[in-house]
Amino acid sequence: MTARSTRRTTAARSRLAAVGSIAVAGALILTGCGDQTKDNGSEGTGAATAAAPLADKLPKEIRDKGVIKVGSDIAYAPVEFKDSSGKTVGIDPDLADAMGKQLGVKFEFENGIFDSLITGLRSKRYDIAMSAMTDTKNRQEGIDSDTGKKVGEGVDFVDYFTAGVSIYTQKGKNTDIKTWSDLCGKKIVLQRGSVSEDLAKAEAKKCTGGKTISIEAFDNDQQAQTRLRAGGADAGSSDFPVAAYAVKTSGGGNDFQIVGEQVEAAPYGIAVAKNNTQLRDALKAALDAIIANGEYDKVIKKWGVEDGAVKEATINGGK
Repeated sequence: MTARSTRRTTAARSRLAAVGSIAVAGALILTGCGDQTKDNGSEGTGAATAAAPLADKLPKEIRDKGVIKVGSDIAYAPVEFKDSSGKTVGIDPDLADAMGKQLGVKFEFENGIFDSLITGLRSKRYDIAMSAMTDTKNRQEGIDSDTGKKVGEGVDFVDYFTAGVSIYTQKGKNTDIKTWSDLCGKKIVLQRGSVSEDLAKAEAKKCTGGKTISIEAFDNDQQAQTRLRAGGADAGSSDFPVAAYAVKTSGGGNDFQIVGEQVEAAPYGIAVAKNNTQLRDALKAALDAIIANGEYDKVIKKWGVEDGAVKEATINGGK
């Protein structure tokens, strides 16, 4: 869904894993995201139970409901997406399921457009946003990355993974593209509100000789992939796990190729309202618990992204 959005610190990133290492657990099919309604599948669960060791850390109203409502752009495989049966699957739902067992609640994923998730959090439509969202200082402080102006109170993040950004092209085409500077004079497709968009805008300002980068932004990453697959652009960009998964699965591995190196490593964070520190701290405790008991590593290994794993949950670790 996203190293998504206004993110990351400095460039030059270590590789999360070779493209071929993305583990495809069963025949998972990339499908488009649905409307912004609750997903009624059995994702991210863990029925409420008095035996849950961390249940008492949750705010009483959530403990009583037995549900944490999660805003997520469910079109960002392998982080979160719909499988062929319509069930929400991926790294985030699996981690939420493990956390739910610690907290004695169900994490209920609700589909939404990525760049509206924090707004939904602010309006209390969601309790949290968990959607490959990059933890950045701008997001923490409610700053619009384009204008530099404050647009909200900001959010807190509970960081749980690390990812960088990649460029990909149609397989065998545009072999001259290796770095972001090679995109000057070319067209790139990407997800609106993502770090990829921020990087493309920043690079476009550096282009010389009357060239620029034509940027076409979409509501979700799968729309961008469809555009590139049809030859409507020279390149696409998304978080490395997502780009690698698309390279691995789209067209049986014949549609795309990753070019150049991954850049802009930064943490994915679960976004929580600033005034909901009890929920934030409960989520951190649950993440630390599943890291300690090995459930976290099982999920990360299942999806083949071990190099992005963290050793402990962190609050507001983004730069």
